[in-house]
Amino acid sequence: MGRPLIHRSPMPGLGISAGITLTMLSIVVLLPIGALLAQGIGFGFGNMWETVNRERVWRALFLSFRLSLFAALFNLVFGVILAWVLVRYRFPGLRIIDAAVDLPFALPTAVAGIALTALYAPKGVFGSWAAAIDWKIAYTQWGIFIALVFVGLPFVTRTVQPVIEELESEVEEASATLGATRAYTLWRVILPALLPAALTGFALSLARAVGEYGSVIFIAGNRPLVTEIAPLLIVIQLEEFNYDGAASIGIAMLVISFAMLLVINLIQIWSRRRIGHV
Repeated sequence: MGRPLIHRSPMPGLGISAGITLTMLSIVVLLPIGALLAQGIGFGFGNMWETVNRERVWRALFLSFRLSLFAALFNLVFGVILAWVLVRYRFPGLRIIDAAVDLPFALPTAVAGIALTALYAPKGVFGSWAAAIDWKIAYTQWGIFIALVFVGLPFVTRTVQPVIEELESEVEEASATLGATRAYTLWRVILPALLPAALTGFALSLARAVGEYGSVIFIAGNRPLVTEIAPLLIVIQLEEFNYDGAASIGIAMLVISFAMLLVINLIQIWSRRRIGHV
């Protein structure tokens, strides 16, 4: 006999819980995406392509996804390191740093954008230091990158941190007892255990960065073809009551985001199977 399609739990309530889950999923996710696709289909594929196939739109899409990918990769590395430090070390100010990790979650994005602009503007604290070496941060792509790193870092750190807490130090000690070097233990023992959670945090950080608007527009400068992000183009279309144009750009972002997240999920599945066979 084949496997059953539904694996029932010993706890009752499958129908009710599944119904509530599907209802909330439809209201929060499926209906908005369906409305976006319906708007685009009503506009016509030819018209959508004509709207998207412009240099300004392609530059904005490329800028948004390229910097979001770089920021997510940066957060993947340093978010894991930060999570490791918060779990495995004890030092004065640890609790303050741990609490500060959640600051991008609580801080309104517009406030974050204003604060980052004040810091990295040519007359700001860090911006003046950069100006001394003839390096401009605010109103450039560097400023966008810093804003995306700021909003995305907690996703990696908070996703990996519980896994590190459950990773027993005895495993590392056993590896060292068997003669493994620190580098070998890190590469073959610790990182494989952290990889699925790290990839999940990377995907969350990437998704947040792609759609980020409030913290970016203040520090970006919003120069067309240079520092103009795709979400800003959507807002501009909406302000001009061009809902079909906004839907077209939104669908383009949706397709690219779905493709990127699909690749990440496939890598996650591969990593879990690889760890299961080790």
